[in-house]
Amino acid sequence: MAYENGRYAALDIGTVTCRMLVADVRDGALTDLDKEYRITDLGVGVDATGRLQPAAMERVMAAVDDYLAVLAQFDTVEHPVRRLIAMATSAARDASNAEEFTALLAERGVTLTVIPGQREAALTFAGASSDFPGENLLVVDIGGGSTEVVAGRAGAEPVASHSFNIGCRRVTERFFHSDPPTADQMAAARQWIREEMTAYFGDLAARGFAIERLVAVAGTATSVVSIREEMAVYDSSRVHKAVVTREQLRAITDRLAALPTAERERTVGLDPKRAGVIVAGFIILEEVLRLADAAAYTVSESDILNGMILEAARA
Repeated sequence: MAYENGRYAALDIGTVTCRMLVADVRDGALTDLDKEYRITDLGVGVDATGRLQPAAMERVMAAVDDYLAVLAQFDTVEHPVRRLIAMATSAARDASNAEEFTALLAERGVTLTVIPGQREAALTFAGASSDFPGENLLVVDIGGGSTEVVAGRAGAEPVASHSFNIGCRRVTERFFHSDPPTADQMAAARQWIREEMTAYFGDLAARGFAIERLVAVAGTATSVVSIREEMAVYDSSRVHKAVVTREQLRAITDRLAALPTAERERTVGLDPKRAGVIVAGFIILEEVLRLADAAAYTVSESDILNGMILEAARA
């Protein structure tokens, strides 16, 4: 596969986070230059109202303005940015006023594409699988409004992918009506997740696809490692390719689920802004591991942002 070498940037606007990656592409390999991350909670209330809130859109615009200032520093005469790709996922897919959001970005010179779940899954797989050549992978990306689960051999097209309308923000708003959530609320959430996902895993088994490694990307998966390692300062080099067992995940889930949000915010290794939705993210990840019959997962810092840039650089 041929690629157009050069500098690219990708902007991923999700239900919970807004992120940017600036990277140089050379012969299909990425060299990260800068990563930006901010919790903007675009999807607050979308599951119930079907609309993006003005305050949520303003939070995203503030982040984008800052990111564009950062990007300008990397757009030099010697190394011009060939293209900025901007995509939005679950919250924007579900919102009836997504066009208003798109127009705000257009005012800043950013062309936004609201992508369907299947494309989100394919891009995530392309990014995450790049670090595990030749392996049969199940890649899971837990977002705020949706979870993408993709199976395939690294370097090839996915054999089975699905975007589930199950995310940490959506599960929290639907099921967790007390703080901390009750055992019954968590059990109801788990049951719903299983009911929604069981058919996918049954179909995967019927195809005879053998999962050699379960790879998890994004903030839920990385937070487990930073909490386990008690990272006062997040260290990407220690998180990337770290392995987490089901037992370790369950212990952290149980510990944080027992705390009200105000106490959970003080957990070393957890971004305080994730405290309100992190337990839901953990139980989604637990259920994926259980349905996949996987004893552990491997964390990847390469995700949809990497996939977006690789796609944009294809000649």
